[in-house]
Amino acid sequence: MRRPSPQTAALLVTALAFYVDTFLYYLLVPLLPRYARDLHLNPVQVGVLFGSYSVALLLATFPVAVLTDRHGRRLPMLWGLAGLAVTTLVFAFSRQYWLLVLARFCQGAAGAATWLPGMALLADHFPSETRGRAMGTAFAAANLGFLIGPQVSGLLDQYAGPSAPFLLGAALVVLDAAGRAFLLPEVEPERGQRLPFRQLLANPVIRVFAGAMALGSGLWALLESTVPLDLDRRLGLGPSAIGFCFAAAALAHVCTSPLMGRLSDRIGRARVLRMGLVLTLLLLPLPALLPGRWPVVLAMMGLGSAASFIMSPCSPALADQVEREGSQSFASAFSILNFAYSVGMMVGPLVGGVLVQALGLPLALGLCGLGFGAYLLAVGRISA
Repeated sequence: MRRPSPQTAALLVTALAFYVDTFLYYLLVPLLPRYARDLHLNPVQVGVLFGSYSVALLLATFPVAVLTDRHGRRLPMLWGLAGLAVTTLVFAFSRQYWLLVLARFCQGAAGAATWLPGMALLADHFPSETRGRAMGTAFAAANLGFLIGPQVSGLLDQYAGPSAPFLLGAALVVLDAAGRAFLLPEVEPERGQRLPFRQLLANPVIRVFAGAMALGSGLWALLESTVPLDLDRRLGLGPSAIGFCFAAAALAHVCTSPLMGRLSDRIGRARVLRMGLVLTLLLLPLPALLPGRWPVVLAMMGLGSAASFIMSPCSPALADQVEREGSQSFASAFSILNFAYSVGMMVGPLVGGVLVQALGLPLALGLCGLGFGAYLLAVGRISA
């Protein structure tokens, strides 16, 4: 059997790795009520169980980045996969709370060992003129995991028991392992001098696109934490209808991520980012203002597409800047994006909650939209 080209292999390995990681992350979402009931957990304990992933991801991001830039992409990806396999089996067979928290924490560390080497692998193999399309395709695979994971987990739990989703996840890990073991090169080229984090952060383009990544993840977190309550209260939508609204947004994000990455290859990263900020400014208040389910669905799809305009150019923009510095310290640069993404996920719900309580949802979303518009000032000072 003929091996794929290095570019194709890098894209296949990374897209599959991102899909499996995101799929496994969201398997837990529909099972949280069962864990709370069976293990007698209070809301704080449930929050600790779910949120320990993000804590570990943050803690592991910078060490994994240094390891990846010093020793190559293959080793961290394989070790991360081993950790992912163990944690998935723990969730399949254990019902001890402390062990589940530890497994979720380790899953977050394994996630860092998937995302950072994976993005660096794509930056290694794709030149600037095709880098956005490749990274957008990999991110679309990740978003597909978000779209499918909760639904599959809920169905398997209902018809085959709570261990079934994680046994399916373990099977996907085996498939992922085959891809990483056989398609990743065993001998990797020299990558030159590693850029220190201080030098990376001194680059204004890197700072602006890291801020954009925080805005993009904050947009998702803001919508997820504020809009469902309004749809329930104002329109009387049930859980399935609310889930459909967010699934439509995720589907739009899946479909547009590769397109926006490719567009950024053609017309520039900053220009695509500006378009996304303008779209968000215009669309963000609509889910709280529109009068029915289907108009809200269309607005959510628009916001899912706007998130692609904002987030898809960020990774290739940072890779371009690292390359211009004469280095391939891609993982170190992407660790800054990971950190920014996590900050946005944490800050978005807090800002949204405070503004909704003080102003109501329509004004809160409108004010947040103005914040996205104001970021145009920062983007206007760079060329990328």
